[in-house]
Amino acid sequence: MRSVAADLGPGLPISRHFLKARSKTPANEIRGTSEFGPQDGFLPQQNRRCSGDSLDPAAEILATGKRVVIIGGGDTGADCLGTCHRQKPLSVHQFEIMPLPPAERSPQTPWPLWPMQLRVEGAHEEGGTRDWGIATTKFTGDANGNVKKLHGVRVGAPPKFESISGTEFEMDADLVLLAMGFLGPVRAGMIEQLGVALDRRGNVQTDEHYATSIPGIFAAGDMRRGQSLVVWAIAEGRKAAASVDHYLGTGVSAAAAHRRQPS
Repeated sequence: MRSVAADLGPGLPISRHFLKARSKTPANEIRGTSEFGPQDGFLPQQNRRCSGDSLDPAAEILATGKRVVIIGGGDTGADCLGTCHRQKPLSVHQFEIMPLPPAERSPQTPWPLWPMQLRVEGAHEEGGTRDWGIATTKFTGDANGNVKKLHGVRVGAPPKFESISGTEFEMDADLVLLAMGFLGPVRAGMIEQLGVALDRRGNVQTDEHYATSIPGIFAAGDMRRGQSLVVWAIAEGRKAAASVDHYLGTGVSAAAAHRRQPS
């Protein structure tokens, strides 16, 4: 997860982040774009709620009776939308920065490529307003740190996403859910301090045994393969653990041990 604070004065341009959500925060911060632990996110909270777990009322994130905006039009955005429907919001808008996909499979993505086309999930059929080619520029709120408005503009096609003059707008918002694309692991901090090599996409580079360029440092899941499914994270975590076990027992990586074997 990423974090950013949005100034409640003139506002700070919003960059792309993964799912975080809160609507009430300290006076000079909109924490709707701040990082929270796994137990504090909008979707994880709903999972715990459905499992019968108790939640701290002061920390609960609920869409009930609120004007909700979901930024991001992918699977996570659809999950947010469906969850919002269960919680009975006042209204829900879902924005995507990419242009509206074609109704049928694009000729640019023939089989066996993943088809580029408009997808309508069950959550979309239940309701809500979807829109494409929208970029959020800032949030503004009240003196108590509650988000009150989202400011946006229509943009052109990727990769520049240039703002279209005269399309600026603002809308009321009580809760903003950020469900945007994964941009790779956060480099500031551990990755920069360790100095591990990165691949051309900005993910941590590893060998086939999940060892990084630094002896004794291993990576698995999204950290090394990019945005993917949780089943991949589970599978790679287990394989990486086996490589770590081998390294701790021998002092060399599995790849190095394989290279040392006589042919």
